[in-house]
Amino acid sequence: MPSLLLGTLCMSELAHKKILHFLNSILLSLTAIGVLFLGSHNNAAAGTPEYVDYLKIVQEERAWAGLTSKTLRVGDVIWSYSEGGSKDKPTVLLIHGLASSRDTWNDIAQSLTPYYHVIIPDLPSAGSTQVPANFDLSVPNVTEQLRRFIEAAHIQDNLNIAGHSLGGTIAMFYASQYPFDTKSLFLMSTGGIFKSTNTNYLRNPIYLKQLLITQKGDLDFVMKKVMFNPPFTARVIKDEQEKLFIAKSQDTAKIINQIDALNRLYTPSTFTTMLKNIEAPTMILWGEQDQIVNADVANELKSVLKRPETPIILQRVGHMPLLEAPERVADHYLSFLNKVQPLQNPLSDQTHGQIEFKK
Repeated sequence: MPSLLLGTLCMSELAHKKILHFLNSILLSLTAIGVLFLGSHNNAAAGTPEYVDYLKIVQEERAWAGLTSKTLRVGDVIWSYSEGGSKDKPTVLLIHGLASSRDTWNDIAQSLTPYYHVIIPDLPSAGSTQVPANFDLSVPNVTEQLRRFIEAAHIQDNLNIAGHSLGGTIAMFYASQYPFDTKSLFLMSTGGIFKSTNTNYLRNPIYLKQLLITQKGDLDFVMKKVMFNPPFTARVIKDEQEKLFIAKSQDTAKIINQIDALNRLYTPSTFTTMLKNIEAPTMILWGEQDQIVNADVANELKSVLKRPETPIILQRVGHMPLLEAPERVADHYLSFLNKVQPLQNPLSDQTHGQIEFKK
């Protein structure tokens, strides 16, 4: 599918939007640039490494996206999450993927917060969310914990859910178990147990450990695997990002083990049975050059879901459309959200509850 924006957005508008985003990125990096310029000569003379306050840059990016950082304790989990937009508008929950955090959604959230109430949690053991050392990181348990967070935040009714990669897997489990409450579903480069799988990372999730960032230099390799054309990131910022990935690598390895366990628990047939419990209208979006979850999965999802939209395949995009093509993703998602809000959930007149499904 041609990689064009939806509707009547012309090329000049797209160029204008990109310029504004670029200028904003420069403004968000003023702290880093100031440190580099003011300290460069001293650093060179002293042989000390360059440094930026990466957390401050991330906080400024959240503010630019219309988000504020919050925490909420639910049982043993202390959730860190971003929230933006007006609470009297429909709620959108954005779920990040493996080895990631809520901040991968910031570019998309910037387009959503003027029109929707947006919640983006760090999943258990990811980002700043805190869990006990022996916490169960299996997909079913994380899905259940997410439901408890959603109920504690009082956002469960008519919830629009979006998930990227592993976040899409969790979103599918959630929508299948809570079809009464799920208004819509957006699946982007979503993992799972599929018949059309043709990458090693899906056939045998242990291969995902090849993408663990455990030492300096690993991030460049991983970015080339997960993105078709990685966007430019200043080295001093990339170094700070890499440190965060390294610090979380053991937790990420535990999650990969749980993905592998899920692959042994389900077959493509039983996974399809679970998907057929999903009642929500579903948007499906993929990068054509995805090396982690091949784009053929998008059409398989369309063939088994009850209310799917025609899959959107973005050309020259890999496994990270939300970072590689955020403007296109946001425009497609806004159009979908606006379309589905007036629709009635076919289960809305039935008694609310959780759906049980066979493994």
